[in-house]
Amino acid sequence: MDIRLDNKNALACGSSQGMGLAIAQQLAKQGSNVTLLARNENNLKQALNTLESNDHQQHHFLVADFSQPDLVRKTIEQHINNGHVFHILVNNTGGPPPGLAMNAQPDDFICAFNQHLICNQILTQAIIPGMQEANYGRILNVISTSVKQPLPNLGVSNTIRGAVASWAKTLANELGQYNITVNNILPGATQTGRLTAIFENKAKKTGLSLDEVIANEKQSIPMKRFGLPEEFANVVGFLASPAAAYVNGINVPVDGGRTACL
Repeated sequence: MDIRLDNKNALACGSSQGMGLAIAQQLAKQGSNVTLLARNENNLKQALNTLESNDHQQHHFLVADFSQPDLVRKTIEQHINNGHVFHILVNNTGGPPPGLAMNAQPDDFICAFNQHLICNQILTQAIIPGMQEANYGRILNVISTSVKQPLPNLGVSNTIRGAVASWAKTLANELGQYNITVNNILPGATQTGRLTAIFENKAKKTGLSLDEVIANEKQSIPMKRFGLPEEFANVVGFLASPAAAYVNGINVPVDGGRTACL
């Protein structure tokens, strides 16, 4: 099975920490040249130093904040105009704050829509021509298992994630003819800073201790544990590879079996 990514260039978003960084590290292990994209330059510089370059890869980073779509557009267009082409795009950014949908303000939805769907569209449009010319493209969207089963107290997130999933399926139908696949990877409870923040918020609302919240959450997962960022990144690495050439337009949960529906 060919999972090598030699001579491939990958753009990994939200990659200064957490799952995004784990994904970037995995793509580098498979031989790709990786460009990190996130908003914190100091964190990006530190993350860049963790990427393997045993195959003489050239790694880079770009600084942009997904709350500013125009800046994202300017940053990626300038990079491509400087001669950079991408074969792999991993769309990933931090999720909206927790809360009930009925309490969310319209601006909360607009902000999340810009950060997720609009920025994804900007990056994808900028990168597609290079993928078409290379006859190789992998667009991978890190979303959430909420696209299959909405999660409690994540009203804005559930709404926006569903929109991104439908957008991705539409693109998969349009781009398959160019050997460009579009797939969504759906993390469940994965050990990241965002997961901790969600549990802390839940502890405050329920009056339970953080340890009690964590124990209860683990009981809801058939494997009785949380996932590791590296385990999630392994799935991304496969879908980015030549081995996954005929996998297109799907949602792949990586959640230890927690999602109750098929």
